[in-house]
Amino acid sequence: MIAEDNSNLKFQQLQDTLRDRWQSIDIFDQDDCDILVVPSFSIDPQLGQKIPGFLHYEERLLFSLIRLRNPHTRVIYVSALPLCPIIIDYYLQLLPGIPFSHARERLLQISLYDASFKPLTQKILERPRLVAKIRRALRSDRSYMVCYNSTNLEQDLSLQLGIPLLASDPKLLYWGSKSGSRQVFAECQIPHPDGSYTVTNTEDLITEIINLWTRQRDLQRIVVKLNEGFSGEGNAVLNLNPIKEYAPHICEQTKTINAITQELENLSFQAAGETWSNFSRRIPELGAIVEAFIEGEVKTSPSVQGYIQPSGEVEILSTHDQILGGADGQIYLGCHFPADSRYRLELQNIGLRVGYALAKKGAIERYGVDFVAVQKPHSQEWEINAIEINLRKGGTTHPFMTLKLLSNGTYDYDTGLFLSQQNQPKYYIASDNLQQDCYQGLLPNDLMDIIAQARLHFDSSTCTGNVFHLMGSLSEFGKLGLTSIGNSRSEAEEIYNHVEQILNQETSLSSQDCSLPIKWNK
Repeated sequence: MIAEDNSNLKFQQLQDTLRDRWQSIDIFDQDDCDILVVPSFSIDPQLGQKIPGFLHYEERLLFSLIRLRNPHTRVIYVSALPLCPIIIDYYLQLLPGIPFSHARERLLQISLYDASFKPLTQKILERPRLVAKIRRALRSDRSYMVCYNSTNLEQDLSLQLGIPLLASDPKLLYWGSKSGSRQVFAECQIPHPDGSYTVTNTEDLITEIINLWTRQRDLQRIVVKLNEGFSGEGNAVLNLNPIKEYAPHICEQTKTINAITQELENLSFQAAGETWSNFSRRIPELGAIVEAFIEGEVKTSPSVQGYIQPSGEVEILSTHDQILGGADGQIYLGCHFPADSRYRLELQNIGLRVGYALAKKGAIERYGVDFVAVQKPHSQEWEINAIEINLRKGGTTHPFMTLKLLSNGTYDYDTGLFLSQQNQPKYYIASDNLQQDCYQGLLPNDLMDIIAQARLHFDSSTCTGNVFHLMGSLSEFGKLGLTSIGNSRSEAEEIYNHVEQILNQETSLSSQDCSLPIKWNK
């Protein structure tokens, strides 16, 4: 216990240096610093195994290489598997005004050659010689570490390296969980769906389902969520209609319990191949909540992304309309930027309230809030419900940071638009899921040939075009990520659809053979 207290104290002292050295988000982009990028998805390994190409999601943070545009900045990028050299070259050629070789000399790539589903940070910690190598490469007084999410693993690595972690203290993880999110929303008096806090066994889960159904007699569906999830993979939907005759307000409790128990076997799982047997085994370990499923004829899934500076100040970075798929529209596929003008300013206001609540609890760096927005019948008004908080980087982080770093533009809080240096509003569509079986076998080099031949590149003079990611997953999984940037939403869609059309042609298949992976929200 004394050793643990000493470690926590030392970690806090390291974190305090963030406030001493860097007071705002802009200064983190300053010259003459060392950035250790550890793109570890430190989540439940079983969740990761359900996502095709999950190991390659470490490439999401490759936008960090754009920081090498500062001529004295150095970056160490660690990955579980070797990154194809041409992928690194692709990102470095995006740098404006910096010779390629100059940036290359300031980048140290480290691969662990470990394809297991253990978190990358854990793999690093299991290799003491590697930890020592990284420590020697860093200037401790000018270094910080960035990660996907902050857990005790990242804290341990921070301590062993003696550098601060640009992320929230792992002791705050609860506030980014499903249950913790609901508690923050309640504290801030932000509308959110009726539901429960954490349960750790099936019996209590059924009790909370009954309590929720009793409070809302017309409820049609209930969402069951594991407290720890990724892109909606830990969600399942319980359809109440098949057992409505056993509703608690019209039936004795024993029959209601039996009916719910049997119907849990028929949950609509968002993760492919999931079963109740496996899902229920995770409840004691991860905890779970139940939540009313929000119905609506016209419904969207927007989000807001904010940033908590080390000084405690909060700013809004972006709003998005998320593109969701899966059996019940719970799986994150991609996003539009910015969110719909009819509600994006309201998202910003709610995002600020959540941000300052998190800051009071000690959180720093990025956070996101997901919502469900339903248009009221015969009205232009929207009902906004907050769903969950992501106290980490998310699926909307890398596309926005890519746009920001490449354009040197600014986010206009009054309009919710992003403006280039020429005051031109920018829009984009981003996806991690441009995936077709017919793309399997394409190597990163093949993709580069296609990009060059079809002129699918990013044009720095107009700040429009495509920036690709997840290229490492293309050959095995036929899966690719990209951000398509335009001067209007329709132009961004056209740019994205053109990429897909070209890829279909290059794999000798017609557009009818390869269906669209996502449907644009109109």
